Amino acid sequence: MISDITTSQKVVAITFDDGPNPTYTPQVLEIFSEAKGKATFFMIGEQMEKNPDVAKQVAAQGHEIGNHTYTHPKLSQLTHEECAAEIYRTERLIEDLTGRKPVVFRPPFLDYNEDIVSLLQQKGYPMIGALNLEAQDWEQPGVDHIFEKSRDVVKNGSILIFHDGYGDRSQTIEAVRRLVAELTSQGYQLVTVSELLRCL
Repeated sequence: MISDITTSQKVVAITFDDGPNPTYTPQVLEIFSEAKGKATFFMIGEQMEKNPDVAKQVAAQGHEIGNHTYTHPKLSQLTHEECAAEIYRTERLIEDLTGRKPVVFRPPFLDYNEDIVSLLQQKGYPMIGALNLEAQDWEQPGVDHIFEKSRDVVKNGSILIFHDGYGDRSQTIEAVRRLVAELTSQGYQLVTVSELLRCL
């Protein structure tokens, strides 16, 4: 699982899971538009079907959409066929909605086993993690906590995880707003995961 890369360039990949969401995803897009940066959205197939216009908006603004399965299951508890179906169904959906096939994958709950690894290798997907898991934005631990625990792990080549889907994400939005402002003022470029991997 890739959570960062080694690079001399001041680049960071900020990612969002479990969307698209009609309330919070557009707020993320606004933050990144003002910062002239790009993000990666690991979307769930079911949510894309509920909010296709939001998914299209993300793609139209030049952000990356990654595969985050169709129903957000723990993949290690599924059969090989069920895992393959979860991945393939979402891949097709992303391609249908945006015209582009996803090239990065994040397993729900960052849960995987050897079978998942070989399945992803067959499909050519790098498996993407993140460095700021202590921020635990999904638990809504407070804006300051999310911001500080994320800021602590920022370096050249970091991948950061946040959530724009499921539940109240207003703390995340505020923390990301602060973090993006700070990073851009420090000269960091906000890039997609695919762009980051090209810096290797």
